[in-house]
Amino acid sequence: MKRFIHLFGAFALVVFLSCQKDKGLHSGFVDLKQMIPNLELDLRYKGNHNFVGRPIRGYEANKLFISREAAEALVKVQQELSKGGLGIKAFDAYRPQRAVQNFMEWALDIQDTVAKQEFYPDVDKRDLFKLGYIAEKSGHTRGSTIDLTIIDLVTKEEIDMGSAFDFFGIQSHHDYTQLSAEQIANRQKLRNIMEKYGFKTIEEEWWHYTLKNEPFPDTYFDFLIR
Repeated sequence: MKRFIHLFGAFALVVFLSCQKDKGLHSGFVDLKQMIPNLELDLRYKGNHNFVGRPIRGYEANKLFISREAAEALVKVQQELSKGGLGIKAFDAYRPQRAVQNFMEWALDIQDTVAKQEFYPDVDKRDLFKLGYIAEKSGHTRGSTIDLTIIDLVTKEEIDMGSAFDFFGIQSHHDYTQLSAEQIANRQKLRNIMEKYGFKTIEEEWWHYTLKNEPFPDTYFDFLIR
């Protein structure tokens, strides 16, 4: 009986989120640009410059949503970076579940490789699931994950991280050592400040950080970005 109640509760949560998904910004989320006015945005999935090569389902506005708790931590990151003339540039944060589904559909279409040369030149598209680049669920959908880099606040230029955002390959791994001393130091600078303010990374992507104490650890949202 308890198992039934647990399963029913999970089903009810999914139904509730489905009913709410198109009604606008969830009450636990904020527009990060409103919290950090000098935040630089390069929202790749709203346009064509991404590994799919076209806009992704669910991204309907140039806005970056994230949980309030993650946003408050990122304000502190930006404040500390700004003391040295640096700041945050964000590529993605909250990601609707429908966007993750869009990625999965794309990954199954082996012939669609329009952006391969830039984003996954050394990876066979048939291996994207096996290597973990594409998955059925993403931490981004829980709302406390962000993809970001560091920029010069005056020139808006990114500091050199040794590989581009969303590059599928070992060059993007934290333990990749065939980089210049400056590139290694830049990655470590980002990691140090993000960990200082409560974020954790994954070893395969130098740009990917999730708030350790995320407020929605078991919830995958699907409201539109608009």
